[in-house]
Amino acid sequence: MRILLVEDDLLIVDGLSRALRQRGHVVDALNRGEGVLDALREPVHDLLLLDLGLPDIDGLTVLTALRKRHASLPVLVLTARDAIESRVAGLNAGADDYLTKPFSIEELEARLRALARRSGRVLKGQSRIGGLLLDLDQRHAELDGRPLALTPREYGVLEVLMQAEGRVVSKPALREALCNWDDDLSSSALDVHVHRLRRKVEPGTVEIRTVRGFGYLLRETSPAAALDSGALQ
Repeated sequence: MRILLVEDDLLIVDGLSRALRQRGHVVDALNRGEGVLDALREPVHDLLLLDLGLPDIDGLTVLTALRKRHASLPVLVLTARDAIESRVAGLNAGADDYLTKPFSIEELEARLRALARRSGRVLKGQSRIGGLLLDLDQRHAELDGRPLALTPREYGVLEVLMQAEGRVVSKPALREALCNWDDDLSSSALDVHVHRLRRKVEPGTVEIRTVRGFGYLLRETSPAAALDSGALQ
């Protein structure tokens, strides 16, 4: 998932961003309420992690403004406010879930996955294409029953391509799905990750095709699935 984290405590931002990125998520971060609505204007994020105690604008005000825009983005509130009244206020303002500090990263990850599954923004549980199996919860991939050793970037590429099975994913869209605001993934570097992933999965019954001038697509290989090779390699 691509997550927007809004939290004013820089230590929490650093620790939480690191933990979530280690679990394969892309994390963008803001430490003020101002700018949140602008950051969410384009629908590139899958979920918002929102602290209520922001230094400039109360998190509930941000949340209310977001919902007035009829945004359906899942929102998980992170806060030290543990009173029942605060929870009710957060849920009434449009939060989908509420987690009080301190919390475990395991519980946070479980709640993130649950929200994303309910919203339909990520693949659910396991996904299979031919002999290729992807387990989203365990971040595990298999080819014909054998584990695939993938780097985090390769796993990210595979997840995006499997979610778009049979459809071309443009290079800009793929880079955007893999990178946070501070990352710089060049087109040539992306090509290298795709090339390495292709070598690992194509001994099976799937292939990653390069559509010249557009991007990549993942499909199951079969005679019936053959495409015009004029634009493909």
